[in-house]
Amino acid sequence: MKKILIALYSLVLVILIASCGSTQETVDVSDITDAEKEAFSQTEGDTIKISSDETEYEIIIIEPGFNIWLSSIARMPGYYSQGFLETRNQIMVTNWNQRVMQPNRFNPDLYQLPINYESNIDYGYEVNYKLYNYFIYFQRKYRQRLGPFVVRI
Repeated sequence: MKKILIALYSLVLVILIASCGSTQETVDVSDITDAEKEAFSQTEGDTIKISSDETEYEIIIIEPGFNIWLSSIARMPGYYSQGFLETRNQIMVTNWNQRVMQPNRFNPDLYQLPINYESNIDYGYEVNYKLYNYFIYFQRKYRQRLGPFVVRI
């Protein structure tokens, strides 16, 4: 009986150790186009100011290639509803901020600063659209996954 209990405890211990590995999933980049690869390879910094005339909120993104990617590859404004963008942004901001808080687990060069995004504030369509597309760009370029859904354009 002791041998069975020891074997059972050993099996549970092996399962626990195996499940403690990193849960960071990477993005399948097999569908990345040549145009995206060109945008990802940019070395000169693009500075995008995400703001809305209707609101007082803004985000500044300094990321080489994002402006090219946004204007040539991302879905056009109006493709997604504001509700869709807000829901996805909330999920991705939560995951982003969790990674910022864990620099030993996630690359601190990728996740440098937290994003203050509150679900009860209407940031407007443009802010949500550009933030969502930045998350898509970021996930595809750096092969990260900030949510439970497949990252695609």
